[in-house]
Amino acid sequence: ETLQPVEYFRKLPQDIAERDIIVVDPMLATGGSAADAISLLKKRGAKKIRLMCLISSPEGVKLVQEKHPDVDIYLASIDEKLNEKGYIVPGLGDAGDRLFGTK
Repeated sequence: ETLQPVEYFRKLPQDIAERDIIVVDPMLATGGSAADAISLLKKRGAKKIRLMCLISSPEGVKLVQEKHPDVDIYLASIDEKLNEKGYIVPGLGDAGDRLFGTK
């Protein structure tokens, strides 16, 4: 309902500062989850972070770039926009629903 990310699991290596980190988000919609994940990684000492996504909205890219200008973003496609529910338009449907068959 709020479109705000919620952390529910974290398991990171002790030597995170010495590793190349790739954050994978199949669909970068609002950008909130990816930006928060990157912030968490930085707080734990990560220095070399990249973000990889299949599809994105312009709004998601903008948010991540504003919050983390030092993180390179790799995308296969940028769609038109977000709708009022925070879904990418035209998009691919909900990735979680597709993965887990919940809708």
